[in-house]
Amino acid sequence: MTSTQDGRTAEQESDTRQATGLDDPQETGQALPVQSRVEEMDTPDTDTPDLPEARDALDLGEADLAADIAGLQTQFDVVRYLRRMTEDHGFRHFMICLIPPIEVAKLSDTSIVSNLPKEMLANFDDSHLLQHSAGFRRLRTTTTPFFLTREEWSRETTRPAEAAQHVEVSGRHQVDQVAYFPVHNADGTRAAMILMGQQRDISMTEMMELQMVAIYIYNRLTEIGAFWRESEVTLSEREIQCLNWTAAGKTSAEIAGILGLSEHTVNHYLNHVTKKLNAVNRTQAVVKALRRGLIS
Repeated sequence: MTSTQDGRTAEQESDTRQATGLDDPQETGQALPVQSRVEEMDTPDTDTPDLPEARDALDLGEADLAADIAGLQTQFDVVRYLRRMTEDHGFRHFMICLIPPIEVAKLSDTSIVSNLPKEMLANFDDSHLLQHSAGFRRLRTTTTPFFLTREEWSRETTRPAEAAQHVEVSGRHQVDQVAYFPVHNADGTRAAMILMGQQRDISMTEMMELQMVAIYIYNRLTEIGAFWRESEVTLSEREIQCLNWTAAGKTSAEIAGILGLSEHTVNHYLNHVTKKLNAVNRTQAVVKALRRGLIS
């Protein structure tokens, strides 16, 4: 009889998966094998393998991970995969977002995929924490993964009152610790996978496993976006102007003043071009337009 990490038997684990819908025939094709591979390498049947054998095991695990993620076809597939991976590693919430320039004010404008509770995201944006957050300030200066406990994040965030309020909101959603995994793609665009949950020890091995997940998932999201570039997109002069000023870090109100338009009209142009480019928000629309050469 085998047991899971929390001591349950395989039969109990199976019953739990069925009760929560994780064994839905439509879902099991995307199941994440990363955790089981970690367990296999950490508890071998024989003595500790020598270095070449251990390296072979790691290479095989990474190859399997790459193949699993390569099979994801849509953003919905990615979200479903991330939801399972997050749960398998003991976290509650995930987000993949662009690392924004300092001028960008809202985290919601940089999000690509996420299951972050609306209350948390709204409080973070309403408190104007993006420019002051300890996590995002560190993401702008490092390419290695790291995590912050609630106390560390509060201490290092430069708006103490707003940080304390956000910690209270996050606590209602069982977030006591946040892990950050910075990534980038070939054109230099920088992003991050962020995982949130209750405080616990996170080993270096697990951090490296999750860093690999972040790299492959972000690359896959970029590739899925590349499929959209095959379709012909034509932008109006006003849409190009609005995107160019957005890329320069201007808000809708500022763009309206520059172009002599109402803020409502600017938002209309930006929403329209975001749909044209099949982007999830205006920040991603700017990135896609730059890659297509539609703006400079």
